[in-house]
Parts: sequence; C-alpha cells; structure tokens
Amino acid sequence: MCTTCGCGHGETRIEGDALHSHDHDHEHEHVHADGTRHVHSHSHDGGDSHDHAHAHDHSHGHAYRPAHSHAPGMAKGRMVQIEQDILAKNDAYARQNREQFARRGIFALNLVSSPGSGKTTLLCKTIEALAGRKPVAVIEGDQQTSQDAERIRATGAPAIQINTGKGCHLDAHMVGHAFGQLPLQDDSLLMIENVGNLVCPASFDLGEAHKVVILSVTEGEDKPIKYPDMFAAAKLMLLNKCDLLPYLSFDVDAAIAFARRVNPNIEVIRTSATSGAGMDDWLAWIEKGAAAARK
Repeated sequence: MCTTCGCGHGETRIEGDALHSHDHDHEHEHVHADGTRHVHSHSHDGGDSHDHAHAHDHSHGHAYRPAHSHAPGMAKGRMVQIEQDILAKNDAYARQNREQFARRGIFALNLVSSPGSGKTTLLCKTIEALAGRKPVAVIEGDQQTSQDAERIRATGAPAIQINTGKGCHLDAHMVGHAFGQLPLQDDSLLMIENVGNLVCPASFDLGEAHKVVILSVTEGEDKPIKYPDMFAAAKLMLLNKCDLLPYLSFDVDAAIAFARRVNPNIEVIRTSATSGAGMDDWLAWIEKGAAAARK
C-alpha cells in the first residue's frame, strides 16, 4: 500500500516468482470501507503454496479503500498510524536487502525519474560501456509489459521484470525477491530502475546505496521544487538528453539551482545517451561507489 497515493499491489508480478524462496513472514493489511482494519500473515518458508501473483490478492467480500483514503469512520490519526506501519515494514525489508548487498560487496543504485526521462536508454548505454569492466544486473520496474527488461537483456545483462499493476513504485519486499533470482556475482553493480514517478518512490527505501534521479531537459527546470522529496532523497542528479539543449529553452543553471535549494549536497552530472556527453563522469561516479561497496 502506497502511503502517498494509496495504490494497491494486488496485481504485482515478478518474473519467475521467487517469493517462496525466502524464509520470512509477510504481513498483509486490509482497510475496509467502515474504517476497520486487520492484518494477517503468510509464512514464506520454502513450502508456501502462495505465489507472488496471489499473495497480495485476497477477496474478503468487503469494499476496499486505500489506507489513506477518507473512508467513513477513519480518523486522521489512524490513517497516519497505518502509513507509519507500512513504511516501518518496508524499512525492515530494506535493511535486510542492504545487509545482503553489503555482505556481497554489491553496489545498488535506485534509478528514479518521471516517465520519458530516458533512463532505460541511459541504463542500456551504461551497461554497454561497463562491459568487460564490471558485472551488472538490473531489476526493472514497470506497471505493465516486459519491454524494458527485454531491452536490458539485449545488452547481455541479466534482468528481472517486476510489473506492479496498479502500484506506482517498487518496494523493498519486491526487490528482495527479485534479487534472489538474479545470477549476480559478488562485487557487482545492481541497477534498480524504478517505476516512472517522482512522488511515491521517494518514500520507499529499497536497500540501495543511493537514489539517482534523472531529470530530462525536455521537462521543466522547476521539477526539483515541484517534487522536492525526490530530489532531497537523491545523492546524484543526472541532467539527461543534453544533446537537445540547442533546440530547447531549458535553463540548466536554474534546474541545478532548484535542485540544490532542496538538497544542497546533491551532485550533478550532465549526460546524453545519444552523444555520449557526461558518460565518462557518470561511469567514474559508479566506479567510485562500487569501490567503496567492495570495502
């Protein structure tokens, strides 16, 4: 359940379904139209008969409302508590992911952006540039289709597709299960391409080392102050599609100033997957982070 927009994950699909390969209990919370809620759990201990496609899809004969919707009888304090509970559960899974990444020296990045920023193209170019230098694997998040994962696999990198259905972001639970399916060796790079959305992914820690936000010059330069939580959470901003600047009125200096207004420490690299501009700086940034992860 998304704490920002109330989206549900009843239609989530992970390729290969690795849910039962992890030993833990996973709780499901339901909020009914009258404001009441209940929680039940499923144990995923290797013998669980539930697959990931159905683990979040239980019909109880009640009208369903998102956790933060204004359901009759739902007090504001209760809504806040539900949201806090959901994030706390996500953070627990994120800690497990982060610990696993650290044990194996894996440098994990969470790539976030609006739809159409060019992040999949940039990701493909990054993988191609790292060929022979560093093993890379990708967890690909989209609401529907596996087209982006297929593009990633065409570069030679392994990729697992997560389709979130009506969900507008990945969460740490999904990422943990997808990670379990990837043939990823130690001291590797894991790129998590989140669902295109500058709101909800800001709230959900996936266990990554850093969030990297991609802002295309075909968007407005004021995006950082319109969506401040995302830019505040990011370590790096890639200002992408810079090859198009001669044809646009995009103000680069203003975009960077807006980003640093909400996050004074954010790093910025100007990139273009088409011209290759900024790619060396981006690859050097990755190598530096990966070296730290190996330690």
